[in-house]
Amino acid sequence: MQTEIPFLFMRGGTSRGAYFNAADLPADRDRLAAVLRAALGSGHILNIDGIGGGATVTTKVAMLSRSDADGVDVDYFFAQVDPMREAVDFRPTCGNILSGVGPAAIEMGLVPVQGPETRLRIRAVNTGALVDALVQTPDGCVTYDGSYTLDGLRGGAAPVALGFMGTVGTMCGALLPTGHARDVIDGVEVTLIDVAMPMMIVRAADLGLRGDETPAEIDKDTALLARIEALRRKAGPMMGLGTDVSASVTPKVGLISAPCAGGSLRARYLTPWACHPAMAVTGGQCLAACAVLKGSVADGLSQVPATGPAAMRIEHPSGALEVMLDFVETQNGVDIRAAGLTRTARLLARGTVMVPRGVWDGAR
Repeated sequence: MQTEIPFLFMRGGTSRGAYFNAADLPADRDRLAAVLRAALGSGHILNIDGIGGGATVTTKVAMLSRSDADGVDVDYFFAQVDPMREAVDFRPTCGNILSGVGPAAIEMGLVPVQGPETRLRIRAVNTGALVDALVQTPDGCVTYDGSYTLDGLRGGAAPVALGFMGTVGTMCGALLPTGHARDVIDGVEVTLIDVAMPMMIVRAADLGLRGDETPAEIDKDTALLARIEALRRKAGPMMGLGTDVSASVTPKVGLISAPCAGGSLRARYLTPWACHPAMAVTGGQCLAACAVLKGSVADGLSQVPATGPAAMRIEHPSGALEVMLDFVETQNGVDIRAAGLTRTARLLARGTVMVPRGVWDGAR
């Protein structure tokens, strides 16, 4: 006997995951984690016993519900399922998966179509941030066809415009959790910053890297990954993320260098135990904020504007991510007001995913 759970299987930005109506899942957090692990096949390198894809960018989950907050249409609760270990992290959010929240909410009937375009406000439950999404609905339903392209994907799709608000200090309580634009951990200068995603940002050269390494080159360098993880585990408590972040995906890691294609920064984003093939939406916002922060490890790597709104291009292994950053310099650093991005999403499949009855009942 197995339990059937309705779901949508979607690509959001450069990630992929399962989108559920939260009402169809257990409310108890431990049972919920067990159900998500079973659904995605966590604990096997190929996620062979589930619908995950064997990588952090393909083992993501969005859980949606109508919001009871004033002026908010949809609550979006995110879970990062570990592809290898039987672990689920409910603390961070994911901007790429958020790209599919608007379309999924309409597909689920949580939000009605408003006309050729449907605007909705999303609350990222994990962090409290608010995001305005504009979804293309020209024929009374979501359209996925279009010509807007994203680096890291083949072909075009319909654009989903996203406007992020209230993303500073959502997990750490401040832009700079330590109060410093630079800190030193084990002799390495870092910037510990929280904009949309808590991150430890390091100059690639300070770790003996050129900055243009491919994800495969980084992933196979076990000594480098071990050194980065040691730094990250010390950064976590400094940022107020707990005494032990070894099992958590936060803080994420950014390795930065001078841009080579006219951008604001060149970056490699670690998720955190592997290199992202492109760039996370939340990570891109955090890196853009670091780029305009005086005294950060990004200071001096490129020419950046003194005030926004400004288009910040973060070069990554598959191309570049553009963040429209609204900010002003202040005596204490920088005030990040909002960030805008355009992404795409596509519905890949719909149906039910099966989990063992014993998992659903909480017996194992």
